[in-house]
Amino acid sequence: MLGLLLLVPAIFLDPVNGYKNGKVTESCRSMKPGHGHPSQSLPSPYTVTVDKSKFSTGDQIKVTLSGSSAFKGFLIQARDTADLSGDAVGSFTLVDHYVSQLLNCGEIKGSAVSHTSKSGKLKVEVVWNVPSNAPPAVQFFATVLQHYDTYWVKMPGPIISMGNSTPIPTQTTSTVELTTESPVLRKPFSSNGCGSTKSCLRDPIGCDPETDPKCYFLSFTSEGYSVLFELSGPTEGYVSFALSHDKWMGNDDVYLCVRTDEYVNINPGYVTGRTHPTLDSQDTLTNMAWRFSDGVIQCMFRRKIRVPAVQDRFNLDRSYYIFLADGKAEHGMVHKHQHQPLISSEKKYITSSPENLNGSRSPFIIKVHGALMLVAWMTAVSIGVIVARFLKPLWPVSTLFGQKIWFQVHRILMSSTVLLTCVAFILPFVYRGGWSKHAGAHPFLGCTVMALAVLQLVMAIFRPHPNTPRRLIFNWAHWGTGTISRIIAVVAMFLGMDLPALNLPDPWDTLLLSGFVTWHVLTELLLELHNLFIIRKAKNVKDDEVEIIDSTLGETEGHIIKQIVLTVYICGNIAFLTAFLDAINCI
Repeated sequence: MLGLLLLVPAIFLDPVNGYKNGKVTESCRSMKPGHGHPSQSLPSPYTVTVDKSKFSTGDQIKVTLSGSSAFKGFLIQARDTADLSGDAVGSFTLVDHYVSQLLNCGEIKGSAVSHTSKSGKLKVEVVWNVPSNAPPAVQFFATVLQHYDTYWVKMPGPIISMGNSTPIPTQTTSTVELTTESPVLRKPFSSNGCGSTKSCLRDPIGCDPETDPKCYFLSFTSEGYSVLFELSGPTEGYVSFALSHDKWMGNDDVYLCVRTDEYVNINPGYVTGRTHPTLDSQDTLTNMAWRFSDGVIQCMFRRKIRVPAVQDRFNLDRSYYIFLADGKAEHGMVHKHQHQPLISSEKKYITSSPENLNGSRSPFIIKVHGALMLVAWMTAVSIGVIVARFLKPLWPVSTLFGQKIWFQVHRILMSSTVLLTCVAFILPFVYRGGWSKHAGAHPFLGCTVMALAVLQLVMAIFRPHPNTPRRLIFNWAHWGTGTISRIIAVVAMFLGMDLPALNLPDPWDTLLLSGFVTWHVLTELLLELHNLFIIRKAKNVKDDEVEIIDSTLGETEGHIIKQIVLTVYICGNIAFLTAFLDAINCI
């Protein structure tokens, strides 16, 4: 069973390739990174050189890309000088497999070379193989990426020609992209008109970005054939929103406002799976404006309701879930959002009548996971342990379905714990689609608790008879496994409350759980002292003669005290549980 539990996360592991590993075949024709930033207009510090100026069929030409400063990414191709916008020609052979890799551009295998990682490089060498159908003249081109927002596209390199032929004059290529800076907004957005003239999604609910610098704000207003969007949030990196057909990240239409130094770049993009968004051209956006002040990023833009020429831009006359997220950005490259995105509770027609939208940063399935684990390990386990450990004397001979009452109560509560844990254990894997790489130690502790809970159930089913010699071994093993699992479960709860997917209010959640742990420990300590007092009074034995597992001497006294303690403890336990469940429901 333990092996099976450890295997479950591995089954769901699904590696995702990003552009940092050089798989840039989508850029074969344009040689332009999909980063949403313009190519540099300043002279490039990088050059492309070759070791020959003439070639014949079957020759190998050494091509070197180098520069005065390190670069992270690159793409090298050879093009026919008569058709520089056409497909790459010839193929390459790698010199260093650790820094470069072959790509298939067009129908030719290995017709381009790119990086294998984003590590810094000063020089890259490759070999170009002259094909049998080589054109009379070939020119080499390279795209070089220094940072995510700093790159030079399709830098022209040397021209080499076949034999004694005269090179065909090259076509003019331009790598300079002119951009017009968007106007700067003069003041923060306002929540005036939310629900009456514009739809708004806000966090906290009802906040006003004009007066609250911690307000995350998105509004949209349908005007004729277009929609005006306003987006702002307290962040130093980026703030964004996405339109999605479901509440899962992936295949979404995204709009990002990314801070680069003192400028905010506004770009549409598209997300495929749980990866960085692929940024698109700003051509679909108009009336763009931005502002960065006091740690708050604002941006505004207008977009047509329908953009049939761009497949990744969703039609705005349909309903979508709306995601609102923020995070860090470095050199214009966005990183994973700092906390769980705010997701609208229901789908919204972007062009429908204005309304105030509600949302949550915690997915429903994660809320259920947290609630089930709390019910299992705060209430069911705690009461079940106290009943079995201290309250056997309350029902010395009474039975329920053929078993003593205390045993039936203990068995029902512990079986419920295992059942609830099993259901809750599966939910995060369903939500994440596999193992979460960003949850720290919590999933490892959760797997351990799951394994110990199942082990406890198996041991209980095959427990030896009370009068056999092996019963003492079972008692200690049962007590030890249960105690360890409860301790680990408490640690997992402390860690899980602050994970992005749940993120209960700080420091309230830590103080409340600490209060519960203190409450439970004091209750057990009180009952343990009471047990000790009764045993000493009844038998007058020494401390070292008291049994650890099954102290049942002097059962005729103290029943009322135990009943009072149990009642008060259950009421307190339920109060703590209710507070947590209410907090989960409110986030």
